[in-house]
Amino acid sequence: MKAMKEQEDGFGSADRYGEDKVEQLVQIKTLFFARARDLTGTNDVLLEIPLGSTTKDCLDKIVGKFPRLEEILGCVVLALNEDYTTESTVVKDGDELAIIPPISGG
Repeated sequence: MKAMKEQEDGFGSADRYGEDKVEQLVQIKTLFFARARDLTGTNDVLLEIPLGSTTKDCLDKIVGKFPRLEEILGCVVLALNEDYTTESTVVKDGDELAIIPPISGG
């Protein structure tokens, strides 16, 4: 009888399993240098991504926002919090990701 009452009131086990999960997001600052800055038209952008995302996930989202970056993706270097990094590094809330294309000049 108690189990039926809980289900009728909406406090039974169905509620525990039927709730929508809220996706946790982290915010990172992305910096653009040299040609990347030229292609995006900005020095930096704030990016919200799901918790557990990698620098590659960030790069994919950024290219979605700034498709012209596609032309330099094969030769950019990434830095996370001022240290060079790989595309498999997981980012954390408050991190700073820099996209650094090769620099030429004389």
